[in-house]
Amino acid sequence: MENLKINVHEWDKLDEPRREQLCRRVEAEIPAEVMDAVREVIEAVQREGDAALIRYTEKFDRVDLKGASLRVSEEEIRRAEEDLPNQLKEAIRFAAENVRRVHESQRPGALELSEVRPGVFVGERSRAIPSVGLYVPHGRGRFPSVMYMQGIPAGVAGVRRIAAISPPDEEGRVDPACLFAARICGIGEVYRVGGIQGIVALAVGTESVPRVDKILGPGSLYVAAAKRALAHRVDVGLPAGPSEAIVLADESADPARAALDLITEAEHGSDSSAFLVTHHRALAAAVEQALPGLLASLHTQRAAFVADVLSGFGGIVITGTLEQSIEFVNRYAPEHLQIACRDPMFLLERIENAGEILLGQNSAFSMANYAAGCNNVIPTGGWTRTSSPLSVRDFLKSSSVLYVGAQGVPALGDPVATLAAYEGFSAHELAVRRRGPQAGGDGTVSSPPAR
Repeated sequence: MENLKINVHEWDKLDEPRREQLCRRVEAEIPAEVMDAVREVIEAVQREGDAALIRYTEKFDRVDLKGASLRVSEEEIRRAEEDLPNQLKEAIRFAAENVRRVHESQRPGALELSEVRPGVFVGERSRAIPSVGLYVPHGRGRFPSVMYMQGIPAGVAGVRRIAAISPPDEEGRVDPACLFAARICGIGEVYRVGGIQGIVALAVGTESVPRVDKILGPGSLYVAAAKRALAHRVDVGLPAGPSEAIVLADESADPARAALDLITEAEHGSDSSAFLVTHHRALAAAVEQALPGLLASLHTQRAAFVADVLSGFGGIVITGTLEQSIEFVNRYAPEHLQIACRDPMFLLERIENAGEILLGQNSAFSMANYAAGCNNVIPTGGWTRTSSPLSVRDFLKSSSVLYVGAQGVPALGDPVATLAAYEGFSAHELAVRRRGPQAGGDGTVSSPPAR
């Protein structure tokens, strides 16, 4: 690609405000006009239900759904499976099986109670969230991988009702590979609606789309804005916005591979971010030189996205030392990180904030995104400082479980009464002062009752 502009930032030459600006993402400050559009759609969907979904799908997606069922029929799902090439179906099955193997290891075991004091047993019980809504994007591509990355852990967790929504194509159809992925995940409830209006439908419910308890899935700035506006109405899960990645490299890295991995996440869209971070100037120069040729090999739209990212929310960051490179990574807290260094396992211990960490240049972002088994729905916007990639745990809720036997009453009584008295809660104090040692029943119980 001719006249490709690539941001090259000299970390040592940036003052603190410019360093802070470099770490910002597109969703950090959602424009007022976007939030205004979200509020308009929320009010309309609450007032008009399905009619609003159909109207905004025509306005935003240029798809006329009048007279069509918003819910995808079982016949459409079956036909999609029949029409897909066998090679694609086998690739989806292969990837889904790996994802299943990884996520089944995350499922918690049966209730186990620990005896923290004689006669005092405490543990935790997990249950699946009753209903979840999965958002599968479509505007910038087709994403069956997002369907199985969400649907499989939801199924492993035991969610009773799983509803998926995805924007329709120009003929009103949901991507057939997404429908096939839904089928192998055991999802039969799929709706041909997306964007702001789809998120609102899942949050408040309409005639055709019953509301859910939690909404998950990545999306555009508009989808992120809708989730933010509805967070008081429904659990909107982890913040998964525009894609972002860092390739952390030293002098041992192969510049050709580093360049390939740099553009991988950047092709998601102009609002993505992608950085090569290195203290080795020769490597940075070699990667910069390789990029125009790589972009010439991409589809026109994807090349345009990458060009926008490299001149916008991405580029090359040249630091003074490897230590500085690591500091930048931890400060940025990326969604995806590849450690393209001589000893990636050693450096792993020094990475504090990253959603996905790929060790070495054989571990391509593409492999993790599709088929290795790790989840590709990961917090963005710096939220990997406190949040984790999507897992079975996102579809579970836990309850603390306490059983106090006869021996436990005197063991807990005095300390609890003392603390309650100090805090001024006389009913709390009374509740344990008036409990004698026989409060556990006949006074002989010393272990929790059989389940």
